[in-house]
Amino acid sequence: MPVQVDKSKITLPGVRLNRTIPERKLEYAKKLKELLREYNTIVIVSVNNVGSKQIAEMRKAFRGKARFLFGKNTLIRKVIRDFVKETRNAKLMNLLDLIKGNSGMCFTNCAVPWLRKEIVSRRKQCAAKAGTVAPVDVVVPAGPTNMEPTQTTFFQSMDIATRINRGQIDIVDDVLLIKQGEKVGLSQAVLLTKLSIRPFFYGMKVRSYYDDGNAYDASVLDITDEMIADSFFQGTRRVAALSFSLNYPTIVNVPHSLINAYKKCLALGLSLNTYTWEKLDTVKKILENPDAFRAAAGGGGGGAPAAAGGGAAAAVDTKDEDKEEESDGAPQANPFGGDEEESEDSD
Repeated sequence: MPVQVDKSKITLPGVRLNRTIPERKLEYAKKLKELLREYNTIVIVSVNNVGSKQIAEMRKAFRGKARFLFGKNTLIRKVIRDFVKETRNAKLMNLLDLIKGNSGMCFTNCAVPWLRKEIVSRRKQCAAKAGTVAPVDVVVPAGPTNMEPTQTTFFQSMDIATRINRGQIDIVDDVLLIKQGEKVGLSQAVLLTKLSIRPFFYGMKVRSYYDDGNAYDASVLDITDEMIADSFFQGTRRVAALSFSLNYPTIVNVPHSLINAYKKCLALGLSLNTYTWEKLDTVKKILENPDAFRAAAGGGGGGAPAAAGGGAAAAVDTKDEDKEEESDGAPQANPFGGDEEESEDSD
């Protein structure tokens, strides 16, 4: 008799049979695509050791400000690739590199620094569980334990010095029970539970974020305006120093060159006594009686006489109090760090 073959069970190499996609995956893909259309900013959060109850509380706390979405990384990447093909928005491909590890996505239109601060601040205190990696050092403090003397063998097995005091076990000295990065042992977890110590705080951590096609590490959020300004001025100082060494005029070093040239003119006029001008006469009066000028100026004057006086004081290398005045032609203070004073005594 001929052998009957069930054709539905025949498979060919390299040919995949059509499988029905589960409804939950289709709903997930639909939801993710809607969020990708609605939001341009996506914060990638790490959810290690974060429970479902804590995630539910976070969803409730950020309702109206951010929306959290979690799922398998392979499914998320597949949906993003399909969405890029549909919308031809190639910028979303930068988001693929951020989807890794035990992470989730937070879609928002709020300021990312504010959102990061709020997410990190919502941590939850938890007990130590056996097998987990300790994020911090765990120290058992010295003192009473409220445990009966019959349990001293438990402490002896862990090399913890104890004594019996008033019918209970006391720990003699502080004990470093677990070091950061080590796995929590079963006996260590039991001891912390008996002592009612909950040493760890767990919560979401912002790992990176995506902003309209650009992907950034979370460390970028630590950069402040002061740090940016300081970096700019450091670069400006280097440009000024290079321009001075090459004797090449630029917009950075020309103001300082003019100030130094004016100082030399004042020094030359003071040393020759054959040629004078209005500002030089003012400088001479200031040098003859600086206290009187300071009293007349009221201690805070910034007029032309004060400016000229500052230039001359620097030129003839007078006392420090005479150098407090400012130059007439340009600000005496160097905005890029120390004054580029050359040898200005032409005597």
